[in-house]
Amino acid sequence: MKKIISILCISIFLSACGNAQKSNSTATTHEKWSALLQKHVSTNGKVNYKAMKADKAKLDEYLAILSKQKPGKNWSRNETLAFWINAYNAFTVKLILDNYPVKSIKDLNPGVSVIFVNTVWDKKFFSMGGDKMSLNNIEHGILRKMNEPRMHFTIVCASVSCPKLLNRAYEAPSLDNQLNQAAKDFLADNSKNQVSANKPKLSKIFDWFGGDFKVNGKSKIDFINQFTNTKIDKNADIGYLDYNWNLNE
Repeated sequence: MKKIISILCISIFLSACGNAQKSNSTATTHEKWSALLQKHVSTNGKVNYKAMKADKAKLDEYLAILSKQKPGKNWSRNETLAFWINAYNAFTVKLILDNYPVKSIKDLNPGVSVIFVNTVWDKKFFSMGGDKMSLNNIEHGILRKMNEPRMHFTIVCASVSCPKLLNRAYEAPSLDNQLNQAAKDFLADNSKNQVSANKPKLSKIFDWFGGDFKVNGKSKIDFINQFTNTKIDKNADIGYLDYNWNLNE
């Protein structure tokens, strides 16, 4: 009887260790993604999709690593944010490469769709930790719920008016600086935002997700002014630029 009890205890212990190891997995590193970005993306975010398609096997290797896990409870906030930002961008690039050449990501919408409803972003074309997911699952179901509005300047929709695709991966140790720089770069780009004191013309991102930028009791303008040299007046007449959905190549 003692022998049986001992065996059962050992089995339970080993099972618990296995589960602990699974739930406390080490955070993913993103060197493979960085290498691809450095090779095929310019400093201003233009993507050489034709050349990257020839390297698609390397992208698939990186995506296979991402697909095997989801952030564990032991991961830091920055590790989790970096994981999901990189995942969103890498799977967006995969979507384009799988259908390249294509003029716009919106050309991949289903036959019947309207903005933000039944679009290409709702298509569940990849798995994460065994769960089928879409790009919208990541953006709206995870990233926006993490209360980090700067993430809007990091995820890309493979379009001219989107924030630029950074030509290196987002990494936890440098993430705060990367997020700040992404915000500054996006707002400084006159093709995406025309910042002025009284009549700024901003990206539609600030219209579509306006509530996300109202944090800690501050207004959207307060948020934007943190990252611009020209400060927008609190009573400014804000307009929004037309969105260019052409491919960012």
